[in-house]
Amino acid sequence: MPRNARILLNDYPHHIIQRGHNRQAVFASDGDYLLYLDNLQEWKEKCGCKVYAYCLMTNHVHLIIDPGSDGHNLAMLMKRVAGRQTRYVNKIEKRSGTLWEGRYKSSPISTNEYLLACCRYVELNPVRASMVAAPEAYRWSSYRAKVGMTKQAWLDFDQHYLDLASTAKKRQRKYKDYFLGTISDEEMELIRGAIQRGQLTGTNQFIEEIEAKVGKRIEFRGQGRPRKAGD
Repeated sequence: MPRNARILLNDYPHHIIQRGHNRQAVFASDGDYLLYLDNLQEWKEKCGCKVYAYCLMTNHVHLIIDPGSDGHNLAMLMKRVAGRQTRYVNKIEKRSGTLWEGRYKSSPISTNEYLLACCRYVELNPVRASMVAAPEAYRWSSYRAKVGMTKQAWLDFDQHYLDLASTAKKRQRKYKDYFLGTISDEEMELIRGAIQRGQLTGTNQFIEEIEAKVGKRIEFRGQGRPRKAGD
């Protein structure tokens, strides 16, 4: 597989990052965040995708999205949501040009081993960036809905989240406890390195299974240790 080819897999969750052009601010007001979430809801439904987690940071977004039976649904969703946000900001600011970097980054996730970990990684972004002391203090992520602080009917709950407990209240408490657990450096580096380089987020066995399924080598090996720069 070409080195710059984006990996899109049917029926697998994908960790997505899209940054503002030159890392400029994308969201400047509550209205900017709300518009993005409205469009995310609309287009995830139109494209048949599921959104398991999100975090809207000032100059980039993190998403966990399952494209369903056609991986290209994910590309369509990202194009439509990004395009609408660009047109809105350009109109408000009386400007022209792109709002986003040319390409979003995507990393398919090994569901059993890393889906919950990737959701935690996404929803902890504001804490790692020292914007808030705890994830529940940040308004623009999916965490508050998962622990029962807010209702967000369009957010999808993956099976691993649902399997945490038999009732909603117990699941919310278990999910909160999961966030309080220790996160290993290995887990952090694997998730960060996979999304930065567009690789698969998973074990070597998962990588080999996907390579066998698609009939191509898709893991870019020999690139050194994961980058430790900002998320």
